[in-house]
Amino acid sequence: MHLHGHSFYVVGLGKGIFNPDKDPKGYNLVDPPYQNNSIVPKLGWFALRFRTSNPGVWFMHCHIDHHYTYGMNTVLVVKNGGTPKTSLLERPPETPSCKSSSIHGIQKSRNSTEKFDRVRMI
Repeated sequence: MHLHGHSFYVVGLGKGIFNPDKDPKGYNLVDPPYQNNSIVPKLGWFALRFRTSNPGVWFMHCHIDHHYTYGMNTVLVVKNGGTPKTSLLERPPETPSCKSSSIHGIQKSRNSTEKFDRVRMI
């Protein structure tokens, strides 16, 4: 898997279905590898952490094209931080807004009930 806009720490990975009660106990939170690509074990999972210091909409995907059809891709929305360095620049006044274009926005999944501090998966 590859995440655009960020590098990340791979804190865990495993085979089979992720078990939220058992698997996090094995996370490497001391010296996890820092990278911008990671393998996902066949029929498995991986857990990552990254600093949300680059706001924007970032694509995360597998580099094997036919895996797109299996759902091995997602979009992460990283919101503005508390400083100018961690915030998007304001839209220049001469640039049309999204309201004036054919893009009507991204609809949040109806099944999503989880809330994230600065990152939201859609």
